[in-house]
Amino acid sequence: MEHLVSPSLLAANFANLENDIVMVNRSEADWLHLDIMDGVFVPNISIGFPVIKAVKKVAAKPLDVHLMIIEPDRYLTRFSEAGANILTVQYEACTHLNRTVTEVRNLEMKAGVALNPHTPVSLLKNILPYIDMVLIMTVNPGFGGQLFIKESYNKISELRKMIDAGGYNVLIEVDGGIDTMNAPKLIESGANVLVAGNSVFSSVDPSNTIRKLKRLI
Repeated sequence: MEHLVSPSLLAANFANLENDIVMVNRSEADWLHLDIMDGVFVPNISIGFPVIKAVKKVAAKPLDVHLMIIEPDRYLTRFSEAGANILTVQYEACTHLNRTVTEVRNLEMKAGVALNPHTPVSLLKNILPYIDMVLIMTVNPGFGGQLFIKESYNKISELRKMIDAGGYNVLIEVDGGIDTMNAPKLIESGANVLVAGNSVFSSVDPSNTIRKLKRLI
């Protein structure tokens, strides 16, 4: 399968988000990644429902929304109403994960589960039949611009073997320190979706960087 690219809006110019969203619309990107932080699960606060709704009005790409928040079940319907197409919750934040991802799907969104760097993929064995995507955090979540954790390659490979052995139709997304240098090895390890923030929006030509990530050239 051809891999997907999901530029992370966390690294965009918040003083002029519309310009950056339009750039993504016109690029070879597949999705637009939004990180939602509550200052509790992670030590940072990002955006809320009004911004998501505003982004949805401009975005031509599906919204790939990652919740780094506690008690995500309280807000699932509101994220659906705000325009999320893919909704990913943190494994570590969900007491009743099966119930949570089932409700995400019932709300007609794709359901994803994210793992922090220290969380082993073996814990996902019994949830894989009920989800559409796993997000492997390749940095500790909460801030952009962090260095990629190299152990992530082995983690991705292990998860790919689990998914293939079970015959599950589950994507592997990776987020954190992703650039044109490590992207080829990530895809080789088994990743399907590349989330890239600083490497895209801080580049001289963001659209061309997206093209390079998409084509791995």
